[in-house]
Amino acid sequence: MISQSPYDLRIDSGGDQFPVSGPAPRLSWRLPREWSRQDGYDLQVRVDGAEQAVEGAGSARHLFVEWPLPPLRSRQRVAWRVRTHLDGSSSRWSPWHTFESGLLDGDWSARWISPQDGASPRVLSGSVRLRGDLAEARLYATALGVYEAFVNGTRAGTAELTPGWTSYADTLHAQAMDVTALLRDGDNDLEILLSDGWYRGSVGTWRRRDSWGTITAARLQLHVRHADGTETVAVTDGSWTSRRGPVVAADLMDGQTTDFTAPPGETRAVLVDAVTAPPIGWSPAPPVRRVERLAPHSVTRLDDGGCVVDFGQNASGWIRLADLGPAGTRTVIDHGEHLSPAGDLTTSHLDSQKPGEQPIPFVQRDEVVSAGRPGEVFEPRHTVHGFRYARLSRAVDPASVTMAVVHTDLRPTATFACSHDDLNRLHEAARWSFRGNAVDIPTDCPTRERLGWTGDYQIFAATAARLFDVDGFSRKWLRSVRDDQLPDGRVVNSSPDANRLKTRSDPMAEAITGSAGWGDAIVHVPWVLYETYGDTAALAENWPAMRRWVDWALTTARTARHPSRVERSAEPLPHEEYLWDGSFHWGEWTEPRQRAADGSLIDPVLSDPVAWYTADKGEVGTAYLYRSTRTLAAVARVLGHTGDAARYHATAEQVRHAWQREFLDGDGRTAAGTQASYVRALAFGLVPEDVRDKAARHLVDLVDAAGGHLTTGFLSTADLLPVLADTGHSDVAYRLLYQRTSPSWLGMLDRGATTIWEDWDGVDENGTATASLNHYSKGAVVRFLHTHTLGLYQAPGSIAWESFVVAPVLDGSITWAEGTFDSPQGSITVDWRVQDGHLTISADVPGGSQARIRFPDGTAYRAGPGRFSRRHPAS
Repeated sequence: MISQSPYDLRIDSGGDQFPVSGPAPRLSWRLPREWSRQDGYDLQVRVDGAEQAVEGAGSARHLFVEWPLPPLRSRQRVAWRVRTHLDGSSSRWSPWHTFESGLLDGDWSARWISPQDGASPRVLSGSVRLRGDLAEARLYATALGVYEAFVNGTRAGTAELTPGWTSYADTLHAQAMDVTALLRDGDNDLEILLSDGWYRGSVGTWRRRDSWGTITAARLQLHVRHADGTETVAVTDGSWTSRRGPVVAADLMDGQTTDFTAPPGETRAVLVDAVTAPPIGWSPAPPVRRVERLAPHSVTRLDDGGCVVDFGQNASGWIRLADLGPAGTRTVIDHGEHLSPAGDLTTSHLDSQKPGEQPIPFVQRDEVVSAGRPGEVFEPRHTVHGFRYARLSRAVDPASVTMAVVHTDLRPTATFACSHDDLNRLHEAARWSFRGNAVDIPTDCPTRERLGWTGDYQIFAATAARLFDVDGFSRKWLRSVRDDQLPDGRVVNSSPDANRLKTRSDPMAEAITGSAGWGDAIVHVPWVLYETYGDTAALAENWPAMRRWVDWALTTARTARHPSRVERSAEPLPHEEYLWDGSFHWGEWTEPRQRAADGSLIDPVLSDPVAWYTADKGEVGTAYLYRSTRTLAAVARVLGHTGDAARYHATAEQVRHAWQREFLDGDGRTAAGTQASYVRALAFGLVPEDVRDKAARHLVDLVDAAGGHLTTGFLSTADLLPVLADTGHSDVAYRLLYQRTSPSWLGMLDRGATTIWEDWDGVDENGTATASLNHYSKGAVVRFLHTHTLGLYQAPGSIAWESFVVAPVLDGSITWAEGTFDSPQGSITVDWRVQDGHLTISADVPGGSQARIRFPDGTAYRAGPGRFSRRHPAS
């Protein structure tokens, strides 16, 4: 008998106070800590107390194991544990893990209720009379809008901004809450505070409203089990009422106004079933929560009597203010990322303007009117802001104000530290930047747009998967990407899609939809999830959408040509069938801007939009077409679609040859001649092996020609340093990493950045800000710190970290590095130090994994579960 037991049992579902699943959750566990594998397992499962056993399952699989019993019904309680086998021996039983199935769509008897006057926010009220022998109670709720549920005046659950953001025409999630302790004998008050949320409120740069509907609605169902086993059920229906409450205005982007002096509004009957909603489901993602509180870093009084509170960190959330002043005092709170040279809040860098139209000023403003009651606190939970600074219209006690950091409660999975403190600061800035953009979906920024841009996440997904457990978070967002996919196969630029292009005509949005590097997220992100977590469902549920996207791109490549190639040859050359150059692409995007004679930065889009729009971006398009088609072939192999695998593999090779024919010469030079074109070509495997060294040398020459600076933009920056290091130019990679003059990462930090900027010149030498100061995509550079500086990466061909490599890439400026990664198999720790001319590498290998530790001189060791440590000469 092997004494150790499996641990960290879990299911592939979200939940707030407890895990909540659909009818067929998948089960995962980690192997006993010294086991390299398993060859079988036993399960004990209790469903509503009835025990069932699964014995002698002969499988090595311990991640995402299919539900082995009949589908769960609504509201069932499950406890399960596992015992693993290896070579005839068995582990001990694991601890029990518990979860519940949610209220499934067919079992909702609650009606949709809406405020009769159509206004928002509104308090919806009902009641239920209960006898005192309460044993257990669950409240299930959802909304078209954003809601909070209250039982006898106490808020239920800890999740924020529920039910979250989805493409509401197709997908809607509910939440389950344990409210047993909130109920009492006799009459019980039930309330829902309902606001517009994403459903009806402002969305995106242009503050589009009513994106999914014009009537907000909520649905609530309370199940109370009594000591004798009987049940009382209370639901939203026509007996509920609606009234105005102290929250008199609320918009997720613009802000919230609360008037504690406002008398209760007139009570009115609710509208019943005035909306149409999709079936109710259960999210695979963790909920949004208040995950941290930050005290003020400083408070500065202003001449007008107000004050600016600096929390020292750019983040997403809201403030909590306990000093509201005497009755009738109005406090106005503006939020932003930057201060003017005079020390006052400025948000003008986030204003938006369409050509020929008036600018839209950027505002994140909360207001509160005090009633003067003891214990009165303002915390606006029906809005969310991206900010570091809050400007209050009056002076307040600094101890009375804190920032609530609000985002999806992702489980951190990685740490990194080294002897170079600036790199530690960069790592934290990138980490904070992603946190601020993980408010239920991956957004581009938490301020101006707040949209789920596909391009941003496909760039950052691999980095996100190192820093946090993003499997459920990403799968939830990918559902919206699939929901929004157009009938012809195009993937929209951002999801959930407030433009509703699938059902609404918008010629301008149509004209810029279907870009390489953006739509390819539907292929790349699921593959990252599969490689990182072993989650085949991420592949299977996105397979039809992947195929439709790639098939559309292949068809477009075959049928549309860029005008420059038509001018070159009226009839397409044979290889042009595989060049994706005849439709819209964003291109590399946000490369470092050139300066005009007066020193001002030139925007390549605004300075000549027609030239930018019509430029040949076929090099980018065809490169991504190759990567996505090649990945699709790999997905097909995993899913057992052998015919598709062969077909897409052959097509990918045709695309690769076409790219080489059109965009690469025999000396390894790209036609574009940019850093980005070389990085993309080398990272995607487009360059033939016999000229890879030459292509890498050309890239180095371009870095040298730029004075040791990068000139890459949005799409290729994440791969720049890994490509250089992997082609034998780690010295150049580190030189770029340490660069302090613009464009550079450390230059951002030197100018006060605590998150990653949208533009390389986000704050100029005069302290003037441009564009967003919290755009995480360029922060993908910190993956290099993990995979190269620390030296920890998954072995090629490995899935779910069954095999990994530790091979630090040394640089004289760094004398030690240490880090951890909580992999699907278990926690990996790596530590290396250079001392007295020797390099010591230590690593902890978890059960289920094998490691290969490689020293710079080429000496390599293999290690199984347990502790490894060796010392070698450093050079």
